[in-house]
Amino acid sequence: MAGTVSHDAQGRRKRLVSFVLLPAVLIAVGVLAYFTFRSTLQIENLRQQSVLEATLGLATEKADRLDKRIIEQDNVISAIADPAQLLELTDRWIPTAQRETPTVRAVLVLDEERDVLAFASRATSAWSDEETFRRLVVQRMMNDMDMGAQPPEQLRHLHRVYGGQSYLVSYWQRLYRGHRYTVVAWHDIGRIVKYVLPNLYTEAPAAAASRVNVVDEEGRIIFGPPLRSSPFTVGVRFPTTLYNWRLQVSPSASEKYATTIADRRLLELGMVLLSCVVIVAGVATILVAAEKERRISSLKSEFVANVSHELKTPLSLIRMFGEMLQSGRVASDEKRDEYLKIIVDESERLSNLIENVLDFARVERGRDAYDFAEGDVAEAVTRAAAIYRHRAEKEGVELVVDVERPLPAPRIDERAIQLAVINLIDNALKYAYHGKSVHVRAGREGRHNVIRVVDRGPGVPPEDRERIFERFVRGAISASASPSEGGLSRSPPRGSGIGLALVKHIAESHGGNAWVEPSEARPHAAVSQEAPGSTFLLTIPA
Repeated sequence: MAGTVSHDAQGRRKRLVSFVLLPAVLIAVGVLAYFTFRSTLQIENLRQQSVLEATLGLATEKADRLDKRIIEQDNVISAIADPAQLLELTDRWIPTAQRETPTVRAVLVLDEERDVLAFASRATSAWSDEETFRRLVVQRMMNDMDMGAQPPEQLRHLHRVYGGQSYLVSYWQRLYRGHRYTVVAWHDIGRIVKYVLPNLYTEAPAAAASRVNVVDEEGRIIFGPPLRSSPFTVGVRFPTTLYNWRLQVSPSASEKYATTIADRRLLELGMVLLSCVVIVAGVATILVAAEKERRISSLKSEFVANVSHELKTPLSLIRMFGEMLQSGRVASDEKRDEYLKIIVDESERLSNLIENVLDFARVERGRDAYDFAEGDVAEAVTRAAAIYRHRAEKEGVELVVDVERPLPAPRIDERAIQLAVINLIDNALKYAYHGKSVHVRAGREGRHNVIRVVDRGPGVPPEDRERIFERFVRGAISASASPSEGGLSRSPPRGSGIGLALVKHIAESHGGNAWVEPSEARPHAAVSQEAPGSTFLLTIPA
């Protein structure tokens, strides 16, 4: 009793550990997956951010390159436009204008009253445009120029649209003899777009690491090809010159980068999820295997106890009646014959049980000790039924044998087939004691010889019809005692739990199968006391 309690307590502890371990592992895997997922996203964001920062740096460098080119020309104009030499402005600038200031179209010098003191232009025609520009500077641009508290010599730029045309002017102030002069340099945007931008931003297609374009205030492309929408496309405004325009840069492999990053993210997330699934599946497999092993161990313990009891009962009867015969205390020859018959029956029962155990042991070791030869299925069924006829009569059960003859003679092990039928009849008498009859039938059906053992017991629940053919498993029908004749309670039938497993193995070893199904309803079964019962089938290829 103490050993049983200890075993139960140990089983409860193992189940408790299993129930605690699995949630703990799932929680740990969830936490690991969360942090790994977050780390993966952070790494991908850092990778994407690094590409964006590199592209932004490239765009800024390219925008600064244009500003630097324009400011270099402004410095040349600043050296030439000396208030002390205003009359010589045209002569000093025009000869070197094409080389030193290619984008500057005209230069104006104004006094504090906005009067034009000097004007030089590279235009050889369309003088009306130059006059229009002079009036535009005096009447409108001067109002938009920042003449605040910054130093007079500070170079500034004005980029604005006037009359539907975009203008870029550089301006700064000069002090001379107490007077303030304003120098204005008009940069030809057409020349900048046609000559400067291609010179600065055009690269050989094979060596181009990025694509560049320039768009105006309304997003219209001024220079360069259209750029596909990409998370790596960066746009920056020109810092001081064409500050209303925007330079856009997109890596040549931006689509490839985006695809690669997306694929890498999916791959890494897939690996994380796969790892989590493998971990959970591994733990679940271990727990299931441990639980299965524990269940098998428990079933084996029950099997040993049941077999011990099954062996003990016939041995006790054999010994008891043998001692009675040995003592000579037998009242009559009829009693002597009865005792001898009991000893023979119990010996056969003991032999069958031992045969079951030995055959099952061979199956467990993977050794099929079957001797196949052309055999008579009908004869094997008849002999098996004859062995149990006395027991059936003793228990008040009618054993009906209906064997079709002749049956095809397949290659079989007659002893194994007889053992399988014995197990089925024993099962019917043991568990279907409610019924009054057991029918054993054998016949040809199509390509198979079919053996049926039909009982009128309580039947097998649908959920147990597959399980009862597993080793060490017994159905739940016999879990409680059932009233026997005379109103006395009958104890649950004992069994080893290997009989039906052995039946199925024998059937499959012969190329057939074994299963159970409900018996067909009989007329007036609803009003009779006999239960519908079960039909156990064993098939052998003919």
